[in-house]
Amino acid sequence: MSDVTLSSNYRPSEKEKFMSVKQMEFFRRRLLGWRDDIVRDAKDTIQNLQDDDGQAPDIADRATTESERSIELRTRDRQRKLVAKIDSALGRIEDGSYGFCDDTGEPIGLKRLEARPIATLSIEAQERHERRERVYRDE
Repeated sequence: MSDVTLSSNYRPSEKEKFMSVKQMEFFRRRLLGWRDDIVRDAKDTIQNLQDDDGQAPDIADRATTESERSIELRTRDRQRKLVAKIDSALGRIEDGSYGFCDDTGEPIGLKRLEARPIATLSIEAQERHERRERVYRDE
């Protein structure tokens, strides 16, 4: 699919066939760029954590540093999970199922995919899922 030529200002359009080769390539590139950014940030974090010995002379400074490390590690864990979702989306692009709702098989929609390229449910299916989740959580 990577042999498709896209101009830098290409945007998927409702006028095109849904999940055409150009649209798939657009989302593939977008997901790969997002993934690269996350991986680069993770490497920077690892380097920063290795460089910082955490031995501040003041106990309050050490507590602040430890708190900042904890927040950073939680953020990296969330991003690790996000990378897995991005990889899953890239797999769906490869198998041709990207852009279609897991529940209904209907198109998810370009606007939703541009806002959340890892989406697996249409807005309607996502709302149903969240309503069910709320009902079970409240019981």
